[in-house]
Amino acid sequence: MITIVDYGMGNLRSVQKACERVGIDARVSSDRGEIATAEKLILPGVGAFRDAIAELHKQELVEPILAHIAADRPFLGICLGLQMLLEVSHEDGRYDGLAVIPGEVVRFPDFEELKVPHMGWNRLKVSGEQPLLAGIPDDAYFYFVHSYYVAPQDQSVVAATSDYGIDFVSMIARGNMFATQFHPEKSQKVGLRLLKNFAEL
Repeated sequence: MITIVDYGMGNLRSVQKACERVGIDARVSSDRGEIATAEKLILPGVGAFRDAIAELHKQELVEPILAHIAADRPFLGICLGLQMLLEVSHEDGRYDGLAVIPGEVVRFPDFEELKVPHMGWNRLKVSGEQPLLAGIPDDAYFYFVHSYYVAPQDQSVVAATSDYGIDFVSMIARGNMFATQFHPEKSQKVGLRLLKNFAEL
């Protein structure tokens, strides 16, 4: 069973439907008890960092999420669910994150030829063996929508990078904690395979 954290923001149903398409039993929940005892946890997210982190605190979901990660139970952050793992975000101000990963969330520079937000399909440059990417071709494309990206201090957590004017971190991994800047639920077959790999951890 996978529990998808419902804190009022994020494409919860699309993540749940993507899980169901590959036969994964997934429930959406905002219940602290269910989140605290979850076997596997997905933290999705779209929207503003400030609002998302405020909702997690308001609904008292920070503690069970951090406890889940600290216990090294399988965790997957998606998009904003990745960014909130960092110490601080500079999106429209300065806001504290969950501080699971030392580092910050910063905006893409203003490119002359590339539009921000980065929106569309992009490839991963994978570092080492990544269990979430098992069975996925090295040149696979995943779907992105974001103006900010994570800059972790510890490069050992970087599982993959992508190129959009600069090399940016598109996936992190540490133990059973994984997080992606891209949206697996919008990435067709390769995204579904990633979710299936997560369910099989």
